[in-house]
Amino acid sequence: MAEQRVVIGVDSSTQSTKALAVDIDTGAVLGEGRAPHQVSEGAGRESDPEQWWRALEEAAAGTGWAERAAAVSIAGQQHGLVTLDAAGAPVRPALLWNDVRSAPQAAELRTAIGPAELVRRSGSLPTAAFTAPKWAWLRAHEPAAADRVAAVRLPHDFLTERLTGEAVTDRGDASGTGWWGPGGYDKDLLDRIGLDPALLPRVLAPGARAGLVRPGTVLRAGTPVATGTGDNMAAALGLGLRPGQPVLSLGTSGTVYTVGRERPVDPSGTVAGFADALGGWLPLACTLNCTLAVDRFATLLGRGREEVEDGGTAVVLPYLDGERTPDLPGASGLVHGLRHETTPGQLLQAAYDGAAHALLTALADVLRAGGGDGAGDEPLLLIGGGARGRAWQQTVLRLSGQAVRVPEARELVALGAAAQAAALLTGEPADAVARRWRTAEGPLLEPVARDDVALERIGDTLRRAGALQGAPAEDR
Repeated sequence: MAEQRVVIGVDSSTQSTKALAVDIDTGAVLGEGRAPHQVSEGAGRESDPEQWWRALEEAAAGTGWAERAAAVSIAGQQHGLVTLDAAGAPVRPALLWNDVRSAPQAAELRTAIGPAELVRRSGSLPTAAFTAPKWAWLRAHEPAAADRVAAVRLPHDFLTERLTGEAVTDRGDASGTGWWGPGGYDKDLLDRIGLDPALLPRVLAPGARAGLVRPGTVLRAGTPVATGTGDNMAAALGLGLRPGQPVLSLGTSGTVYTVGRERPVDPSGTVAGFADALGGWLPLACTLNCTLAVDRFATLLGRGREEVEDGGTAVVLPYLDGERTPDLPGASGLVHGLRHETTPGQLLQAAYDGAAHALLTALADVLRAGGGDGAGDEPLLLIGGGARGRAWQQTVLRLSGQAVRVPEARELVALGAAAQAAALLTGEPADAVARRWRTAEGPLLEPVARDDVALERIGDTLRRAGALQGAPAEDR
């Protein structure tokens, strides 16, 4: 009887690390480990990278396969700025993707270089979420810390390097920095923000091996380690996503994306022109406020998250952390249209509607940027922590007017990383591994009539609220 081969895929996200032990042949999840992260709630959003490493070891051990896995791969939250000293220790806590303090630096980049030129060179119009403005912020506000930096990494880079000793990254995660494009690292842009390219990791080819596990970790020394990638790229792998298939992910942040047939270019900045973890592209739009923002409204209203009610005229723009889509980093939450008869359940439903609105209105742009016609008849693939919530499902059905499929597979980011690890051993592309595992299968929710009245009400409120939310005059 053939020996069972098992790989471990890791998802180091904002709130926790998850690790899955997966059978290479069947895709069966044989073990799962999890460990929490702490995120600061002060002036910005920061985390100590050392806790990510401890959480990785705890989660990997929790799978029960750490010493027997045939390969491993790590996916991580995008954009985070990890700064290391000459000894490889963090200079300061990492600035996370949802830290918006670098909004002025992002605006300075757009003014200095121009939106169209930035998009041509890096594929995206950097917002406060991107890594390049975060480095510019660090140099401006903490120059002594910046001067101590001997290496700059993304979260998945940091963990892969701790595991292997190799300073490497992949094209997918690198494409979310704002300083990488199809030609590699953009030296002119790096010079402008004062970052030496020698501080950056080497970008590996898709499917390459990052290295081998070093002795002294919970994983077996000598185990092959795949390149890893960013969380959105890993989720696309985990679904075995094909060009033009639309994905709506409901998590701490909300995202809509697809695999693109051509390099995305969107000078408006709504669509980020990310690379995928293979040789293609991953046009994507992202919001900062999704499930956590809606849950906060439920708490404020004293309701369970499913206790919504139809009807009413209220509109909620749940921009509790500022917002990225639309680009309103200085925004706060807004409630409009309250009446005496407005119920708490209606107000909670309005929070769901507001969170979903930005994602769904960006979806057509995402599909067009990927080389499609922007319409698409394929069901929306609904994933992420909110995907199994009835209130989220019904909101997306009602505001999209499209069929929705909810894949049965959970932890798609970790599954995508596991597919990368398996591909090292089988020679297949990682997305083909996931399709063989049938990870995208799940119940199909039939479409309902689109609620154009609600969409128009939200859009009208957003246009009129531009001045309050900090939109530039030309955008109002």
